[in-house]
Formats: sequence, structure tokens, C-alpha cells
Amino acid sequence: MYLCRLNQPSEFYMDKQQGIGFLLLFVLLVAWYFVTAPSAEEIARQQQIQDSIQLVQAQQTELPEEAKEEINALQNEKAAISSIQADPAPAEADTTIVEEKPAAKQVSSLHTIENEKLKITFDSKGGVIKEAILKDYEKWELTEDKSTNKLPLKLMEDKKNRFEYLLPTNGSGQVSTQDLYFEVQEIDKGITFTAQTNTGASIQQTYKFVDDYLLDYNVDFKEANKLFQAGTQSIKFRWHQYLDKIEQNVNFEKYYSSVYFKAKDEDSDYCNCRSDDEESLDADNIHWISHVNQFFNSSIIAKNANMQNGQFETKVLEDSDDLKLIKSSVDLPINGGVNESLAFQMYLGPNEFNELRTYEIGLEEVIPFGNSIFGSINRWIIRPSFDFLSKYIGSKGVVIIILIFLLKMLLYPLMFKMLKSQAKMGALKPEIAKIKEKFPDDQQKVQMETMKMYREYGTSPLGGCMPMLLQMPIWYALFRFFPASIRFRQESFLWAQDLSSYDVISYLPFEIPAFGSHLSLFTILWALSTIAYTYYNTKHMDMSANPAMKYVQYAMPIMFLVFFNNYASGLTCYMFFSNLINVAQTIITKKFVFNDDKIRAELMKEKDKPKKSKSGFQARLEEAMKQQQEVQKKRNQQAANQKKKKRK
Repeated sequence: MYLCRLNQPSEFYMDKQQGIGFLLLFVLLVAWYFVTAPSAEEIARQQQIQDSIQLVQAQQTELPEEAKEEINALQNEKAAISSIQADPAPAEADTTIVEEKPAAKQVSSLHTIENEKLKITFDSKGGVIKEAILKDYEKWELTEDKSTNKLPLKLMEDKKNRFEYLLPTNGSGQVSTQDLYFEVQEIDKGITFTAQTNTGASIQQTYKFVDDYLLDYNVDFKEANKLFQAGTQSIKFRWHQYLDKIEQNVNFEKYYSSVYFKAKDEDSDYCNCRSDDEESLDADNIHWISHVNQFFNSSIIAKNANMQNGQFETKVLEDSDDLKLIKSSVDLPINGGVNESLAFQMYLGPNEFNELRTYEIGLEEVIPFGNSIFGSINRWIIRPSFDFLSKYIGSKGVVIIILIFLLKMLLYPLMFKMLKSQAKMGALKPEIAKIKEKFPDDQQKVQMETMKMYREYGTSPLGGCMPMLLQMPIWYALFRFFPASIRFRQESFLWAQDLSSYDVISYLPFEIPAFGSHLSLFTILWALSTIAYTYYNTKHMDMSANPAMKYVQYAMPIMFLVFFNNYASGLTCYMFFSNLINVAQTIITKKFVFNDDKIRAELMKEKDKPKKSKSGFQARLEEAMKQQQEVQKKRNQQAANQKKKKRK
């Protein structure tokens, strides 16, 4: 990223006060980082807690195996109690509606169905998904020695999850299906769970593969009139899911994990990704609900089921093995008939744009490419271009470099216009110097005469700025594209292991707030190349009237060094190689394309042309400068009069 630089004398940059303001802002940011750092007492307290944990663990290692198992069982029981307290089941829940079976059958059992892409394990208690393993993907976990541990990637695997229907039953109060034991029957490409009740009714859940990551999911209530209370118009579906930490960059993963939901014929919506949030959707036709990690999602899609009155919530879990807690609940209207049937589909898989778009329900909107023009650029220009190049080039890093080169060639006319404007402004430096010599003590007059000169020679200090501003939508779109596209996940390039996360050239023995405990080499190279490019572009500029700007112009890459150190290395890789191509284009154009004599001749030719009348903007600008000059004269006169009075 580059800040637009005006090709004009130093007066047309920011004044001294603005430069000092930028310096103060930078100092405040640095001070904030140190102020928010933990105190020595806090660090000591954290260390004491860690020492206690290590002592307990050491003591456990000396215990016999039976004692260890008992301790683990107690810990698991405590965790279960905590989860129940945090997520209470209905107080009136009752399981006595289930037909009594021998005690041996009232035990949960695990059952599996799978295809080439997905392996799903179910629990007969509740007839719910215990875990879903995505065979083509891995979870990378950073160990204490900073090595990478590769594990199976699982969705919906947390024991604290709730996926249930709250049933208002005859005589037994409200019953949760997750507390019921189901009988199991395997079917072609799927599995069926059936719970018979002592009233003669039955509850049946059927899961069946449709394609790689999509299942048909049907819930049938047989003899429903014997199960539900008279007058029941709807039942409650409740889904609480603890999202697992799947990516190495956990903080970044939090920013892209949330719950999305969509009503038919409307745009999707979601809860805040960066903090706790609650949203509701009162529509009568909620089409789907999606619990989304950065690159994967678990979604339930309504077919004939009519989901209403949606309530959605996200909770950020600090100091936890889980990433976030996501809660969704909807009302499911029933007809009051003998048999009730609810038809859904479930998607358990990657946030892959083409895959999600084939379902034609807008599920691809869970990929945070951005909104308005930026999202459109990502979805319909950058993404297809990257996918096309990836068909022929295996390395995603090489694809990024080629994509940079193609974009720079496409935008070179804008770069050429900017560089030519810089060359013209450089050729006018002797004329500007003459104006300064003519009015050494009147900066307002210098500015007015300089503007007249620009108009006379047909140049503009904004000529080098506007072309670069036109590139900003593309840059911002890429800023959103790299951390959102699963194409970069766990793709390595040079020293970067994962282009969707930060690259690491070295780990620090301590952690710096907002910066982290590692050094990103791509970010460092980008900052250094930006400073070098800034120096090259401004070394011939006159900054004598505002010396502070000589240093302020380098503050931007230093400040962003903190931010980009934790950003996706795909973006910082793009930024670094983009800088290199910018430098190459600038040097080649200035040395081999432009000719100072020709530039000077072109300016003189423009000077001799008859001038058009001033534009409205130019007239207003000159009038404003005249008024400012008059105000300054009055101030100077008042100051002089006050000095005279003091002398008397």
C-alpha cells in the first residue's frame, strides 16, 4: 500500500502542525502498547498459577493409573457441570416418554457413515452428530517447541454442543431429543435413529449423503397427536456449538468466525465477529443457518421445514480451548396432524466458493470477501483470475506474483501518468525557486503565484495522486481476499508455511502487545521496500519549508509493521513483490522513457497555448487563497501594532 504523494513544492504537503500531529499520534500508539502491557505483579501472578498447574500435573504423573483415571473423570464431570450451568437444558425436561427398555439398551453407542470426503460419527443418545472429519483437510497445531503438529480436522466435535428439539409432550413437560436414546438402523448412504415412546408415538431422525459434504436430514414424528400437548403450534429447535480452534493464527480466526443466517429472497446477515453479539430474525421463512469458522462451516438448510423467529448469539471465549460459542434457535411450526415431517439438509465442509454456489441458496455469502464494490471485485475478478492461473501453476505464491505482474501491467498507464506528472513538477523546480526568491517572506503569495504557474504550464499537483487513488479499490479488495479465500490455507511459499496466516522467520522470547511473539519476514521486507521507495521518490523534493515531513513520510510503514506482522502472509507477500515491481517500473520509466529536454519542451509548448477560462474550482481556490492572504496581512499588521505599543 502506498500513500498518495502530491507532486508539488513542499508548501502543498501538510503544514508543520500536521506533521507534528502525525508524530504525536505515533508516539501515543507506542505509549499505549507499553501502558497496556501486563505489570510485573500480573506477570508474577500468572507465573504462580502456571507453577501450580505444573505442580499438580507433576503430582499426577506419580499417581497410579487408577488414580489418574479417577482424577480425569472428576475433571470431565466438573467441565460437564460447568457447561450445563452455562447452557442449561429446560428445567422441566423429562425422558419418561421413551418406551422403557432393558438397562443395557439405555446406553449410548457410536455409529459412522462416510464417503470419500467426509466421515461422520453419530451418538445414539440424541441421534446427533458426534464429530465430522473432513478427510482432505488437516488441523495444524503449534506445539510448545514451535513445531507443527498435524491432526484430523473435525467439525461439531465438542461434547458440550447441543443439537436438539424441545418437545412440549403430553403429561411429561418439555423433553429434549438430545436426552433420548435412539435405536439405530443403517441405510444406503445413511443412517436412521428411532425413539419409540410409551404413548405409541415415535421420533425418527434420518441422515443420508447427497454429495461430498451435503446430507439430507429428515425429522419425522409418527402419531404426533399422541406425543405433543393439545394445541401445540410449534416446537423449538436449539443448536449450541463450541467452535474449535482450527487455524494457527487464532486471533485472526476469531475475526472471521460467526453465525450467518438468511431468509428466503433476502440478503444474509450475521452476528458481530469481533465481540459478543446477539441478533434476531423475525422472518417466517428462514432459509438457512450457518455456524462458520474462518474456512469451514456447519449449516442447516430448510427444505419443507419452516424456520421462524430466529435468535442468534455469539460469545468470544477467552482463555479457553474453544474459539467461540455460537447459539441459534428457531421455532418450527407444526400442522397438528397425526404425522409431522420436517425436511432439512446439512452442509459440513469447506468455505469453497464454487462448491457453495452450486447449491443456489446464497450459502457462498458466508465467505467474507467484503461488501459493495470490494466484494464484487473479489468474487468476480480476483477470484476467477486466481482460479484460472492455479489450473496451470501449482505454487500459490508464484500465482500471486504473476497476478501482481498482470495487474501492474494493466494499471501501468496510470503509473505512467503519475510518473510523468512527477517529471513535469521536477522540471518546474527552477521556476518555483524563482518565485520563492521573489517573495521570501510571504508564503501565501508564493502559493498563489505557484498555482498560477501550474495553470500556465498545464500541470497540476494532483496529477500524480489521482491515478494512484483509482487503484485503492483493488488494493482494499485484496486486503479482504487473502484471509478469506480457502485457496491459500496451508499453502506454503518460500519460508511461509501457510499463506492464509502470518509467516514466521523467527520467534521472540517474549510477546509484544498487538505485535505478537514472532517476526514476519514478508512484513519486514514490505516495510523496508516501502521506505526505500519513498526515499527514492522524494529525494529530489524540496522540504526545507517543512523539515518534519522528511521524517513523517516514513512513519506509515513503521506503524503498519505492527498491524501486518499478524496478517495473512499472502497479502504481505503480495505487498512486498508489488513494491519490487513498482520500483522496477519507476526506475525503467524515468531512466529509459522520459527525457528531461523533451519534458521541458512540452511544458514550454503548453505555456504558449491560449489558456481557457478558469474552472469553477480554480477560481474558488484562488479566491480562498486571496482571502487567506488578506487575513494573514491583518494579523501581521495587528502584531506589528502591538509591538509598537509595547515599545512605547
